[in-house]
Amino acid sequence: MTGDDRVVALRCTALHKDHGEGRGLGSVDLEVPAGQCVAIVGHNGSGKTTLLRIAAGLGEATSGEISVFGAPAGDLAARAAVAYVGDQPTFYDDLTLREHLRFVGGLHGAEPDEDRVDRLLTALGLVPRADDLPTHFSRGLRQKAALALALARPFRLLLIDEPFVGLDASGRQALLELIGDARAGGATVIMATHDLGLAATAQRVVVLAEGSIVHDGTPDDLGAFMGPL
Repeated sequence: MTGDDRVVALRCTALHKDHGEGRGLGSVDLEVPAGQCVAIVGHNGSGKTTLLRIAAGLGEATSGEISVFGAPAGDLAARAAVAYVGDQPTFYDDLTLREHLRFVGGLHGAEPDEDRVDRLLTALGLVPRADDLPTHFSRGLRQKAALALALARPFRLLLIDEPFVGLDASGRQALLELIGDARAGGATVIMATHDLGLAATAQRVVVLAEGSIVHDGTPDDLGAFMGPL
C-alpha cells in the first residue's frame, strides 16, 4: 500500500508528556506503517519507555494524540492489538510459568495451544523452569518469561522495552529469532533500546534525545549520527 491507503500501526501526533520533574516527551510526531520493524534508540531518560508505555495503554499523554491501528491507545481495540514487554516484568505470585502462558493466551481469546507453549519454552530455554514460579526467577529468566508471555497471545503490534537487558548470548539469539518469526507473520515490531547492535537488526531507527526525535532513518545511516548518543 502507498500514500494514504497504507495501514498505520502506530501514529503519534504532537505527543507530549510532562513528568513531575521535567519533560518525558516533547511534541513527538511519529508514524509506523504496519509490518515495519523499528528501533527507538536513546539514553536512559530520553523518553523511550514513556513512549512505549503510552502506546501500550499503560500511561497517558499530557497532550497530543496516539493511536494503534486507528484506535486511541488504551482503548479495548488498541489493547487487543498490542503485546508489550516492559523493562520491569511482573508476574502473578501463585502461577507457574506454564500456567501464566495458558492464562495469558486464554485471557486474550486464544484457544489453548500446548504446542505453541512448548515451542516458546523450548526456544527461550525455559523448559526446565516451566513448572516454577516466575516471581522467583533471576533477572535474565524473568526477561525470558516476559517475552514468552507476550508472544503467547495474539497481537499485531509487539512493543519491547530494552529486550536484551539480562539476556545471555543464547537468549539474545532466541529473541532475535522470535522477533523474526513475528515479523514474518506480519506483525509490527517496535523495540526501545540503547543497544546499537540490536538497532542494526531493525528496518528503521528513530533516535530520541530529551523527549524529542532527533533522527529518523535506516540503520545504515545511524553511524553518521552519534551526537545525542
